[in-house]
Amino acid sequence: MRQFFKPILALSISMAFFACNNGTENKEAASAMPADTTSVSNTSSTPAPGAFTPFDVAEITHSVKDYNKWRPVFNADSVNRKANGLEDIVVGRNMGDPNKILIALKVTDTAKAMAFAADPKLKEAMDKAGVISKPEFSLYHVIRYNPDSKEKQWVLVTHKVKDFDTWLKGFDAEGTATRATFGLVDVLLARGLHDSNMVHMVFDITDMPKAKARMNDPALKKIMTNAGVISAPKIEFYDSAE
Repeated sequence: MRQFFKPILALSISMAFFACNNGTENKEAASAMPADTTSVSNTSSTPAPGAFTPFDVAEITHSVKDYNKWRPVFNADSVNRKANGLEDIVVGRNMGDPNKILIALKVTDTAKAMAFAADPKLKEAMDKAGVISKPEFSLYHVIRYNPDSKEKQWVLVTHKVKDFDTWLKGFDAEGTATRATFGLVDVLLARGLHDSNMVHMVFDITDMPKAKARMNDPALKKIMTNAGVISAPKIEFYDSAE
């Protein structure tokens, strides 16, 4: 997953950025943006100066009728996306349903991106590409990422916490070395752009059985509860489509 957060891969906003909420745990849906606009800037959660420059991303998931027919249409629109404040990052396919697509985009101009999302031509483009579900759209502020990630399978974990700084202490106490023993390599840590207590994480998977077992481990649930997690985690496994 080396390219997960490098803005150089082919994505398509015209098939995915037409966003609305599908009722999942994640409250960052574009169709009803949360009222909480708390800043995600926080000195206790931002890496040391010079180590990494935080940035914003949009993640979109939707289902398509046929991935092989969707992808060429999707690839053809990269210039248009970039002109509207969106840079390509990565595409993934859900392990349980390969026609469920995850798209990640770097947001370079929020105003342009949101105007583009409201363009009525998007629905037509989605239909042409074979999108058959309402896209789920989430915005995040990335505060940590690992440029050395390289695996082709990854897991996304999203949940809400009572207090981000308190949660972060618990997360760091567990540590990257411990997570690595469970086949999980830290790739990305982000906060909801409009709800700073919404936490989003991406982990490379080096050992699938261990990673899946850890996601269901009561010990992990206890760690999360003690750290102040207040929502059921949303956990999704993906294969890289790059």
